[in-house]
Amino acid sequence: MWPYHIDLIAIIKMFKWRMLITWLLVIVENVLLALIPLFIGLSIDGLLAGDIHSLQLLAIVLASITVVSVARRLYDTRAYGQIRVELAREINVRLSRLPVSIRNARLEMSRELVDFLEEELPPLFTACIQIIASVVILFGFSQSLAVSACISTILMLVMYSLFHQRFIRLNSALNEQKEKQVHILHSRNPRQLLTHLRRLCQREIQLSDAEAILYGMIFLVQFGFIVANLWLAASLPSITPGSIFSIISYSWEYVESAIMLPVALQTLSRLHEITARINCVQLAPVNK
Repeated sequence: MWPYHIDLIAIIKMFKWRMLITWLLVIVENVLLALIPLFIGLSIDGLLAGDIHSLQLLAIVLASITVVSVARRLYDTRAYGQIRVELAREINVRLSRLPVSIRNARLEMSRELVDFLEEELPPLFTACIQIIASVVILFGFSQSLAVSACISTILMLVMYSLFHQRFIRLNSALNEQKEKQVHILHSRNPRQLLTHLRRLCQREIQLSDAEAILYGMIFLVQFGFIVANLWLAASLPSITPGSIFSIISYSWEYVESAIMLPVALQTLSRLHEITARINCVQLAPVNK
């Protein structure tokens, strides 16, 4: 039985066992992925010393990742496909009194909730696991390496906070325009349709511009972090080639993972706006 208010939490609770299985597979996959740079660094040092034991361990880890990742993707396609069907059926019943134009748009929007769980939540899990693993392993090499990672994360989240409300406003304007499309098509007015398409384009450009500016600022911070950690790594006493490789690899993985956080936050801002719409069952006026 679906709860009164439909959102990401409601979907997760409704299909908790399916979600639990895929999350466990994601966690196993990403813990193994997080170990790769460490094992590569150990393999480099081991091979230079004439020892292949670390290389054998690396091969086992890589083979395990392949098996787990294939199994997860086979399962995900079937599990999330059924969730989309059940969610769309429930929303169609709840919004049955609304105009077709609005109902059609909100049905399409509702798919984004499941798309997030299937396509964007696993990479977010990856990001969180790799961030934690990177900070812990970098700390093992030097405290200063981990501190620079934490500073870059704080700066990145502060930057996103400056754009959060703008993302909500732009997503709201875009979704509102989408809800008019079927009504405009039904009117068979070419000029009205052209105006609608231009407004859609304008909303999408505004949203893309805000994202581009934010990510440009974040990239500058993260690239500064890479340069700083390379300099710090080279300054460590008795550093080996394998250790430098591991430090730079984990620093770069940290950057890739940290960038996922504002991407996920921006998506959550959009889903928050979508959730408010699909839970609104009152008849809304259709503006031309």
